[in-house]
Amino acid sequence: MLPANRLWLSEAALGMLQSLRYYCQETPRKTRICEAISNLDVGTKIKVQGWVRSVRPQKENLFLHVNDGSSLQSLQVVASSELNHRLLTFGSAVEISGSLVTSPSRKQDVELQADQIDVVGECNPIKEKHGLEYIRQFPHLRCKTNVFSSLLRIRSEATTAIQQYFKEKGFIQVHTPVLTSNDCEGAGELFQVEPAGQEKNQDEEGHQHFFSVPAYLTVSGQLHLEVTAGAFPGVYTFGPTFRAENSQSRRHLAEFYMVEAEISFTQSLEDLMKVMEDLFRSTTEHLLSQCPEDVALYHKHVITYTEAINILNSSSKKFAFKTDWGSDLQTEHEKYLVKHCGDVPLFVTDYPYALKPFYTRDNQDQPLHTAAAVDLLVPGVGEMCGGSLREERLDLLKTRLAQAGLDETYGWYLDLRRFGSVPHGGFGMGFERYLQCVLGVDNIKDVIPFPRYSHSCLL
Repeated sequence: MLPANRLWLSEAALGMLQSLRYYCQETPRKTRICEAISNLDVGTKIKVQGWVRSVRPQKENLFLHVNDGSSLQSLQVVASSELNHRLLTFGSAVEISGSLVTSPSRKQDVELQADQIDVVGECNPIKEKHGLEYIRQFPHLRCKTNVFSSLLRIRSEATTAIQQYFKEKGFIQVHTPVLTSNDCEGAGELFQVEPAGQEKNQDEEGHQHFFSVPAYLTVSGQLHLEVTAGAFPGVYTFGPTFRAENSQSRRHLAEFYMVEAEISFTQSLEDLMKVMEDLFRSTTEHLLSQCPEDVALYHKHVITYTEAINILNSSSKKFAFKTDWGSDLQTEHEKYLVKHCGDVPLFVTDYPYALKPFYTRDNQDQPLHTAAAVDLLVPGVGEMCGGSLREERLDLLKTRLAQAGLDETYGWYLDLRRFGSVPHGGFGMGFERYLQCVLGVDNIKDVIPFPRYSHSCLL
């Protein structure tokens, strides 16, 4: 026989559980709209929080469309006209409680019959629709539009897919520094970093620097990846990079995101192309499964730089930039080549050695003298990925650095070839250019939340 106090506690606990069950049945559960639309049963009491996309007051009823960013689709809310409020306008933030009911409309299976509507944040009256160029002036507001909330979901899914791909392939993620003393690309398009109003250290020439040497925002994490590639078979980084390109074109940003990878124990461009292709395919397949409105899957084509020049020179099209062998491919050339090959992604390999940075492997194929480099060109964008085998032969690398006057600056880079170096290669993919390709967006400024470019740094 249980003690009296044990029996009393059990009865109390049972009563509390019954009360909790009743409370849970009667209390609306906080729900994301994507879940309410697709996963919940009719009759479920829910509470949604989001922003009003449309308001249609009628004599007896009030109709709202509410979106919380979890889905492109909005939830239709039906309420008594008594719940209408002067602050209930397009863009206002609301919290709505009610029950899911079957919708008579063919556009959605369920709608929310509201019992209570609270305006959490009012919104000044604005037009519901504006063009991309106009809303680009208001980066603090454009994420509220359907097109931009959709873009941010896609960026999030693409980021997940990229990291998932490299994890499944056994790559190690490396957080390469944003501040660096190196100019990886050697083009001089650097943002120099100086502290504001703080004490600086003076170098041998009398210049004052916080780090004792000039520091810059990174243009690429490649050199730091090569350091770690000396200890792992595959490494990658994914983060912001910066280029001080004085351009306001639809293809250029001063701040953008790059996916960069380095692969050890490879002497083949085909190995790099395989990873580029697999990454493109895997990421796009993920987006297609999560965002079915995106584009079709990937197909490939491969030509050499020399073949590309021959195609351009045999064309009747007049190009603004010359197409002589040895000149770099411009955007107009890249787009023409993609179109010529059937508007599918296109690999161009074996560029002139003189066009590529010091770290690119020499093919030693005189008289042409090309480099083991590859670019991936895609429809509507042009170059999206660029990669190369890295020069692992110490004598050739020393000669190239000496010719460029960089042997002292990159002495540490030469050391990488002296301590257990292996043949390796890598590539970088412009994340925003990838999004341009799969979404068919013409201007790169419309696939990044806060675009930075020449003469524009809003917010």
